[in-house]
Amino acid sequence: MAWSSRVLLISTVVLLALGACACSKRGVQATEVPPPATDDTTLGPGDVFSVRVYGEEAMSGSHQVAPDGTINFPLLGAVQVKGLEPTAVADKIQNELRERDLMRNPHVSVYVEAYGSKRVSVMGAVANPGTFPLEPGMTVVQAISMAGGFSSLANRDGTVVTRRVGEEIVRYRVPVARVTKGQAEDIEVAAGDIIFVPERLF
Repeated sequence: MAWSSRVLLISTVVLLALGACACSKRGVQATEVPPPATDDTTLGPGDVFSVRVYGEEAMSGSHQVAPDGTINFPLLGAVQVKGLEPTAVADKIQNELRERDLMRNPHVSVYVEAYGSKRVSVMGAVANPGTFPLEPGMTVVQAISMAGGFSSLANRDGTVVTRRVGEEIVRYRVPVARVTKGQAEDIEVAAGDIIFVPERLF
């Protein structure tokens, strides 16, 4: 076999191997913007939410879910909220106020302020790496801000978000420097996301 033909054959095999490797990782590595986060929004210990009872300012306020999954609500005492959606909590408080003849026609709304039971991790070249409570609608840029922002060595456009999607671990590259300039789209984070900011290569 001629030398040029042998080189061509080897090159072809290498390219095919690389292609097979890339295909085997499909669904694990991703560069496209992920779909909107569809997190579990049920409440758990550490979550903070506000309750508003219309027309009753004394009964309105913020509550943090205790380790046993309850809150201490005015006139009702301990109310179990663990595992409930915010709308279900509003309905529960509303029904108990009515059933105990404390209010004739109560109107209650619940707004989640912070998911202490659901967290995101920010690692790498940031000022204060760590895990932080997930706030409704939190984006990658906001999460990095909670970690104190980038360090001086950060490769901002190399930021990667690692997320479990079904049975797969998927990684999304988020060019944060371009996001802050309005040149790329920020993405909403989900509970359990790991945001990693690499350092620049010199």
